[in-house]
Amino acid sequence: MSFINKTVIIRKPIEEVFDEATNFKNGPEVMDNVIDVEILTEGPVREGFQFKETREIRGRKASAIIEITDYKHNKSYTARSEQNGIDLRYHYSFTETTEGTRVDFEGELITKGLRNTLTKPLIQMIIKKEDEKHLDHLKKHIETVPSE
Repeated sequence: MSFINKTVIIRKPIEEVFDEATNFKNGPEVMDNVIDVEILTEGPVREGFQFKETREIRGRKASAIIEITDYKHNKSYTARSEQNGIDLRYHYSFTETTEGTRVDFEGELITKGLRNTLTKPLIQMIIKKEDEKHLDHLKKHIETVPSE
């Protein structure tokens, strides 16, 4: 079940939007608190592709390995991070419209263990605060990048 849902229209072609959205090196530009992204998998983005994302939260650095678990070029992808009993999945879908590209985002959180299950509402609130505006940042980033 999702705890974050967001949709934006980006005034650029679907190919350009998808390419920028899956250029994970853009993380510091589009995700609050992300300070570094290290690509761990060579080659193009695909299922199984991994990168390490480092965030700074309240003065502390935390890193997570993120894996692409579902990938359909120019259509959708899912990014998954799992650590300490917290399984976070971000689902993105891309649809061409007359105005540009519609990007739909859904965040899903699965907790394991009694402590994480009991604190799930708090965990959701923290994650939502950190990431709920990232599609707005992505839109601004893509719409200000000159087309090739």
